[in-house]
Amino acid sequence: MYVERVPNRNSPPAILLRESYRDGNKTGKRTLANLSDWPEEKIEALRRVLRGDAVAPSSARALLMRRSLPHGHVAAALGTVRKLGLDRLLSQNGRHPKHEGTLCLAMIVARLIAPTSKLGTARLLDDETATCSLGQVLGLEKVDQPRLYAALDWLLEQREHIEAALARRHLKGGAAVLHDVSSTYFERGTWELVRDREGKKGNPQIVFRVLCSPAGCPVAVEVFDGHVGAPPTLKNQVATLKRRFGLKRMVVGGRGMITGACLEPVTQPANLDFVTALRAPAIRKLVETGDLQLSLFDDRNLAEITSPDYPNERLVVCRHPVLADERELLDAIERKLRDVQTRVRCDNKPLRGQDAIAIAVGSVINRYNMSKHFDVTITDNDLVFERKRQSMDAETTLDGIYVIRTSVKAEDLNSISIVQAYKGLAHVERAFGSLETFDLEMRPIYHRVRAHVLLCMLAYHVEWHMREALKPVLFDDHDELAVEATGRSVVAAAPRLEAAQCSADTQGTDDNLPVHSFRSLMADLATFTRNTMAMADSPDTTFLLYPELTPVQQRTFRLLDVPARL
Repeated sequence: MYVERVPNRNSPPAILLRESYRDGNKTGKRTLANLSDWPEEKIEALRRVLRGDAVAPSSARALLMRRSLPHGHVAAALGTVRKLGLDRLLSQNGRHPKHEGTLCLAMIVARLIAPTSKLGTARLLDDETATCSLGQVLGLEKVDQPRLYAALDWLLEQREHIEAALARRHLKGGAAVLHDVSSTYFERGTWELVRDREGKKGNPQIVFRVLCSPAGCPVAVEVFDGHVGAPPTLKNQVATLKRRFGLKRMVVGGRGMITGACLEPVTQPANLDFVTALRAPAIRKLVETGDLQLSLFDDRNLAEITSPDYPNERLVVCRHPVLADERELLDAIERKLRDVQTRVRCDNKPLRGQDAIAIAVGSVINRYNMSKHFDVTITDNDLVFERKRQSMDAETTLDGIYVIRTSVKAEDLNSISIVQAYKGLAHVERAFGSLETFDLEMRPIYHRVRAHVLLCMLAYHVEWHMREALKPVLFDDHDELAVEATGRSVVAAAPRLEAAQCSADTQGTDDNLPVHSFRSLMADLATFTRNTMAMADSPDTTFLLYPELTPVQQRTFRLLDVPARL
């Protein structure tokens, strides 16, 4: 079919819709309709349809944008969740209620892209008040707080199943695990009220522990009452490792986590090895008994020793030269104390009163726990201070020295591998940093504490995978071969690699794209919108329209290997 214009001598041309046909060896054409009364725009649109061209309205008013929502960060996070199979894990391949699983999935992604309260999350997801496309993509319409809380209760019931599945993926072959604890506070509830750990006087405190793979990927979290210290959580954790995760090798924990009092009754019956570190008094005792000779470090920074106080165990002693030379903190505190002294001794409005002066001094030395290094004399009208040279000299001899204690046999792991295993705890510290700061904003917590902490751990699990994939466009070391090629001592501080340093210096990637922090990259992706469109003459029939991806967004989705259009 085609549109033909037939001229008329004394009248406007006729516009006819015709088609060609063949009758034997002859060809002809027949008229199907007279379009002469159609407007020119409509005739031209029909011509384009018959030619197979894309049809677009000739007037801007003919196309309506019903809604436009930020979408790119949703596509990146939700795409990663689906790529990891967390959606199938939550639903157990369809065996669990779909609605609760979808709401939990939505809360995990929302915590990653826009951490806020459950009321804020409900408004972010609800179709009427949505501030991103997450609710639309997941097919959610009406979302309120009670439904989110009910989904959280359901999520907590699935905790063991979820963590066991994550452990099977990331703790393969009974691999070593990283374990540490932290504390936080919440706003109200019936939990144990303990000493002010977080600078929030009067707030109930909780202790929570995170279990990570050797690479730092979080796989489990557990919450304890605020009065429980770090060591008592170890017994609970070891039982968890053996029963639920099938751990067969060793557990790595901080010096405050794995102490001598809990080692024998906990790790030995479980037949698990451990890697931890000694505290300063224990190190000083090794020097006093002669088990640790400081002359060992005249020409090295790592040595392995034994001691009768630690039978059947290895002690790997390290000396960090940079730590040994650090005196900047003491110098800074002394300058601040001198400023307080100047305020006390000045003629113009001097600081007076023993209590007032003591408060000013305490705000300096107690903040950094350095009061042990200063002799301070305070009167009503004067302040005198000096460093404790004798105690400082004694401590100086041990500056930069730390001792790693382990039961792992030398044939299983050498000294360097033991140090590397212990330094892997930095991954757990990074997890705590993301959970408790602006990345995921675990606080404020009001109730359903355990379920909320589990939700935050799952969000960080997704973030960890995203960060690993996005290292080339973030301010991170991403050249694994270059890490090994540096040949640096395992004791020394990790140098910033050339690739990461270049990114920091030029603020650009290898292909001249802007380099980002994780948060700023999420904000950049959010400018990729999901637009709901309609034609003016059919406003109830909608379709989706997406803009073109920027070069940064294109590379981000390539690195994540997820689609931008969901």
